[in-house]
Amino acid sequence: MILVTGGTGFLGSTLIKFLIDEGNAVLAIKREQSEVPETLRSSSLVEWLHADITDYFALADVFAGVTQVYHCAAKISYQKEDWASMLHTNIEGTKHIVNLCLEHGARLVHVSSIAALGSPKMGELISEQSKWDDGADHSKYALSKYESEMEVWRGIMEGLDGVIVNPSVIMGVGSGKKGSGAIFNLIQKGIKVYPPGTVGIVDVEDVAKIMILLMSNRDIRSERFVLNSENITNKNLLERVADVLGKPAPTIKARPFMLSIAWRVAKVIALFKGGRPTLTRETAKASASHLAYSNKKVTDTTGYCFKPVDLTLKEMSRNFNN
Repeated sequence: MILVTGGTGFLGSTLIKFLIDEGNAVLAIKREQSEVPETLRSSSLVEWLHADITDYFALADVFAGVTQVYHCAAKISYQKEDWASMLHTNIEGTKHIVNLCLEHGARLVHVSSIAALGSPKMGELISEQSKWDDGADHSKYALSKYESEMEVWRGIMEGLDGVIVNPSVIMGVGSGKKGSGAIFNLIQKGIKVYPPGTVGIVDVEDVAKIMILLMSNRDIRSERFVLNSENITNKNLLERVADVLGKPAPTIKARPFMLSIAWRVAKVIALFKGGRPTLTRETAKASASHLAYSNKKVTDTTGYCFKPVDLTLKEMSRNFNN
């Protein structure tokens, strides 16, 4: 039996769709308040279970007969008030999944993040070998994913049959108007400014397909794989999105001091309005970072060919316009 955590999320729901299209029965964990995506509501191959991944006993109740686990569930936030709950959810939840996989002899594919990777040497791409720097100024999200990944490595040392994937920014149809899909909203609204950094992008379907490939190849274990289609500048990404939407591209480069002012202003505005800042110190820092990622290991190991980013953006634009 296959178990998927985070089944209602962007990646989790895409993964489940591929699994059931192949005729697999799936147990999918969701929080009670989460809505099942419309594309999965009518399938008799999916059994939805309410469980919090931080509740060990609730998870233990659903593990009977489970042989494969795709751990997609995680909390993502760059808001300070969410840091404690995010660290608890991501680290404690992964610890429970690892321990139950060990107890039941289940094979695990764990979804980590490029945020959990280390920094490269000068002129090199970030890869699976890049070492985490404890002294660097990491975001709390990055820390939560790094510590979660450490739980998987701990499990592997104890005999866990596991594989880790580290996706870059996941885009694709189904992202909605939040997360990576928010870029289309910004262009639609006529954003004039672009951040100076770079970004790695991978299609959600590629991530799901590679996870299934890795799960099915039991010769691959105790490994991590960077999943990244292309490294591009934020400027170029916004230009490509503007092109597929038929909108003007932003032309003003946001300087570091502008970003520094902007996240502070966003914080003050949020305090007065009683909401959350649309830009935080961590997101401003990330948007100015110049990082690039290597997909050589996964392509050499599996022979997988990633979907071009331009095709991903065209598919998203059709969905956005509809």
